[in-house]
Amino acid sequence: MPDEVWQATVTRVRGEFEEMPCMRVTAEQASALLGLRPPISMWVLDYLAEEGFLSRTGQGEYMRRNGAP
Repeated sequence: MPDEVWQATVTRVRGEFEEMPCMRVTAEQASALLGLRPPISMWVLDYLAEEGFLSRTGQGEYMRRNGAP
């Protein structure tokens, strides 16, 4: 995936979580909701979790971390 497409995708997913701070989704749900292929959805969610914006629950849901930057 070209870098500019990757950055735009990360920015778009981050924006969705900023607009809906209580959103909790699995990678599969995020894929359907955001119109992303499953591997891309997982990469983006994992990236946002690694940088501390999202956290992952024991049930595999991604959610915005309290006090996320």
